[in-house]
Amino acid sequence: MADQSVRGEDRPVILAVGFSRLKEVFRVIVPSYAAQADVHIVDRGFDDALAEIRRYQQTRGVDAVVAAGSNGAFLRRHLALPVILVTLTGFDVLNALATARRSARRIALISHGTTHPELIEFKQHFGLELEHYAYETAADAERRVSALASRGVGAIIGPGLVTDLAEQAGLAGIFVYSRASVEQALDGAIEISRIGRIEAARRERLDTILQQLEEGVVAVDMDERVQSFNPAMARLLGVDADAVEGRRLSQVASQLALHDTLAHGVTELGGVQRIGNRTVVTNRIPIREQGVQTGAVVTVQDSATIQRVDRSLRSTNKPRQFAARYELDGIIGDSQPLREARTLAAQYAATDTTVLILGESGTGKELLAQGIHNASARRGHAFVALNCGAFPESLLESELFGFEEGAFTGSRRGGKPGLFESAHTGTIFLDEIGEMPLTLQTRLLRVLQEHEVIRLGATQPTPVDVRVIAATHRDLAAAVAEGAFRQDLYYRINILRLDVPPLRERLDDLPALARSIAGRALARQGRTGAMPAMLEQVMPYCRAYHWPGNIRELENLIERLAIFAPGFESGPMDQQRLERLVPELFSDATPPRPAVDDIDAIHRVLAQCGGNRSAACRQLGISRSTLWRRLSGAS
Repeated sequence: MADQSVRGEDRPVILAVGFSRLKEVFRVIVPSYAAQADVHIVDRGFDDALAEIRRYQQTRGVDAVVAAGSNGAFLRRHLALPVILVTLTGFDVLNALATARRSARRIALISHGTTHPELIEFKQHFGLELEHYAYETAADAERRVSALASRGVGAIIGPGLVTDLAEQAGLAGIFVYSRASVEQALDGAIEISRIGRIEAARRERLDTILQQLEEGVVAVDMDERVQSFNPAMARLLGVDADAVEGRRLSQVASQLALHDTLAHGVTELGGVQRIGNRTVVTNRIPIREQGVQTGAVVTVQDSATIQRVDRSLRSTNKPRQFAARYELDGIIGDSQPLREARTLAAQYAATDTTVLILGESGTGKELLAQGIHNASARRGHAFVALNCGAFPESLLESELFGFEEGAFTGSRRGGKPGLFESAHTGTIFLDEIGEMPLTLQTRLLRVLQEHEVIRLGATQPTPVDVRVIAATHRDLAAAVAEGAFRQDLYYRINILRLDVPPLRERLDDLPALARSIAGRALARQGRTGAMPAMLEQVMPYCRAYHWPGNIRELENLIERLAIFAPGFESGPMDQQRLERLVPELFSDATPPRPAVDDIDAIHRVLAQCGGNRSAACRQLGISRSTLWRRLSGAS
């Protein structure tokens, strides 16, 4: 073998296969291709050439092969490489005929594979004695040359094998291939190699992407034979990717068979299947190239991965309004009932169990719910609050559970997720759950039991991971007895119970609450301070009041004072004006109760009540524990 080339890493590698006369043509023209390709001459034929080419493939890589005649046909049958044949042209025949005519009158042309009908017309037109035959194998060529020699043919035109046989038989052998034909074949090989390298680079990029995907991917040809099989799919099926290439996919994993996709060219998205002990989501897609289907691809994703991504997306995209602002430590008050409620709430935050918060309207049930959420492992996720008594039944259902497009007249295009979906991985706070209609209680019970919701108009459930905190001012046990609340739902939500004390049972917290509320009210008006003198003036009346609206009523009252009493931030207000501004504190004409810090006043009230501490507490507006603490401190 001779090597006429200059190596270049970025140039295609071409093997020019030819012995005898074709080899000599290669020797002449290969140096002129040094800048375009790395061309090597292989001066062997058939099996020997095949072995040499395969050694090149293993050591250097080969982009294409150039050969001619039966040698080229043999290599095409045995190589998975582009084999470009040196093609016989009309110019080659004319040139060879002119040369042969100078040597003999009777001429024969022997070509590989097929004869050329146009030569019959050419022979008749020019009056040539030309015989034309085709051969398939070297033995065919040898028999044909021998027969022609016996019939007196003087010159034979053909490829290298034929001309060598002719000369061995004592005839003139004229090599048919011109330099232009060989150059044309080399040019074609270089172009095919260039395109092949572009395609190889594209496949390599695609393969790199496939290797990194967590999604399993298999691509097959029209016979369903595996062409690409990424590591994620190998792990999912527990097979060796290299071992399945070339096999039919239905033999490797019958669950993923692509018969229908290949037969009908239909795309199937979002299929749910079982593979072993896993539930997976599959997509089957036909592969088309220039409008013609050439195969199909199936992708497989573990449902657990989809759920993780879903949780992440829902958490990342949660709306700003779905956030909890309050912490348990930030709830104002130091009275014993509030401390007990806060301590219990902190214990509940350490679990993921449903909580039922009971308390009168305006006591701050949502503050405790937010505090539980922010003290729990779900604090980085959504906190969704809904007042069940604030919506009509039809609207409440769509708000809670969402709807699909076209579920009802006027439904939003594309549908809408419900609040349970919005609260996924977080907490949903169902305030005034006692006002929920019975029909929706049934659907809520299913969500709590199955941990999935079905949108209005949908057929498939959506899994949700939500912690539920419910609240009500109603006596749910009595509502169950009356048939207004489902007993099974009551037992489902009444697992961890939290009672929020009304303001009248935590009057010790009044001063701190009033100062905080006053500060916020003044800030909204662009003023500073906390109206200490006015709060001190109104506090005895506040202690004597029964606060049916609880903290919400206190907020309204302080807000009113802050708005209508400018100039009194640092001083008292006229009593008559005070009574006009906050008449509810004076509606019972009850005299102001003595400040509980005045121990002498406490003893006087006790004496008036004949030592009855419960009666004294009612008159003083304090709890028994506060009375005990004041008396203990005095002693």
